[in-house]
Amino acid sequence: MGQTLTGLLTSVRAIAGRPGTQTRARPGDGPDPGLLAALRHCGDHLAALAASGPLTDARRTRLIASIGALTTACSTPGADAFDALLRTGQQALDSGGDAGARLALALADEATALRARSKGAWRLRGNALDALGRSEEAITAYERHLALQQNTAASRDVERRIATLRAAGDRIDEALALVGNGDEARDGKEDRGGGGGGAAGAGAVRLSRRLPAAEARAAFTELVRLRTTERGAADPAVRRLAALYAEHRRLSDRDLMADPLLGGAEPIGVPGLRRFLADRTVCLVADTPHTAEQEQRPGSSLAALIEGYDLVVRCDAVRHAAPTARTDLHAVTLRGDSPWKGPRWDRRATARLVFGDPLPHWRLALRSRLVPGAQDRIGDATLRRPLHDPALLAEAAAADGPASTAYTVLRLLDFLGTAARVDLIGFEGPAALPPREREWIGARTGTTDDTAVRITLR
Repeated sequence: MGQTLTGLLTSVRAIAGRPGTQTRARPGDGPDPGLLAALRHCGDHLAALAASGPLTDARRTRLIASIGALTTACSTPGADAFDALLRTGQQALDSGGDAGARLALALADEATALRARSKGAWRLRGNALDALGRSEEAITAYERHLALQQNTAASRDVERRIATLRAAGDRIDEALALVGNGDEARDGKEDRGGGGGGAAGAGAVRLSRRLPAAEARAAFTELVRLRTTERGAADPAVRRLAALYAEHRRLSDRDLMADPLLGGAEPIGVPGLRRFLADRTVCLVADTPHTAEQEQRPGSSLAALIEGYDLVVRCDAVRHAAPTARTDLHAVTLRGDSPWKGPRWDRRATARLVFGDPLPHWRLALRSRLVPGAQDRIGDATLRRPLHDPALLAEAAAADGPASTAYTVLRLLDFLGTAARVDLIGFEGPAALPPREREWIGARTGTTDDTAVRITLR
């Protein structure tokens, strides 16, 4: 292999160094200058491989063979070497390491210059930038590929990758907003003031979604460490920051949508939901203007009350609460004629329960309305009809119409019986449940506070 590598390197240098290759050659007169530039990149990579010693990696062996095929195509009059160029770029990427990714990017740059409308060239460029951790540039290249790709089935994995990269960047943006340094960080400025920013502020300034992936992970890690040291792990903002960090790391490790039905979320059934609720305090928050306004008011006693629970549950389309309002469990009921259509469920939640029947239309709703990365867990089919499922509550359908989502959640939590406490907050006045549901709640009410804001079931 050593002699073959040396001979190939000699051939590459000979072809790429031919006189007159600085101007575009006429058909039949020699390789395109872009191809010669690509060969020079390959020659540099071969020289580095030769200096590294004996080759035992099969992936590098395949890359060398691919460079040989590209060299042959470039030296054959009239041959179209473009496909060989793309194959070599892919083999460089498959060979692993930053050096292979840099070679792939260099070849992709030459390929996009040669054929600006080549979807394969743009995808190769996106993959190379992605491998180098240059996420924002990768998204741009992937989008160019999608603009040229007419086969939607073939583009789904690229769409999923774009969603993953954007979701990871969104976690960084939310973290920056959380620590109050988002705008300053995105401008790339450093905190040079003597006060106000502190160590945590400096950590935030170094963090940006435009950083290479490895640098962003290191900066995010440092930010979480500094904030935890400064405020303690029990601080709500630190808890949210740690959750964003965990989500960012998960997104860095794998794509969002390994399963196109569930949007990358982990399916949970009855046992999984029991574990999720076990020994936790739960509050179900009504979506009313008053409650939302109190939640957002600094120093509000209601906001402090809600923040004190282990799990915050919200239902259906949350119209009044702020988009960033904490939601640990989101429950939604599919209503009206099936198949159910409506806005996608983009509110961030740790877990999401979707109630609906029949099963095929429930599956279709999940497929079309789940947003990748918006939930970590999704209730499976065993949780889609808890009131009427014979394995759960097994109740007959009520004559006065379907139950509210809040009531369905309460009955399910009561049936599972693993939560340490379940409270309702704000279910008074306009948010009051129907009489039949209020009757059930009244029979199980433990306490009601003086303002009638909170009803404790257990």
